[in-house]
Amino acid sequence: MEKKLLKRIEGLRKKLNKFGHTRNLIDSEVIEVSQQLDCLLNEYHRISTYQQLSFW
Repeated sequence: MEKKLLKRIEGLRKKLNKFGHTRNLIDSEVIEVSQQLDCLLNEYHRISTYQQLSFW
């Protein structure tokens, strides 16, 4: 699951980077992709934190 999540994060990161070069940063699609990426990054952080805590 973690690898799948990382692939999704990388895909959105690339998309956001491309949008950053071709669109206005307040464009609705740029904001939407940014929010999606934020959600995935938060999820990844929760998973990695949980794994570290369960290790102890």
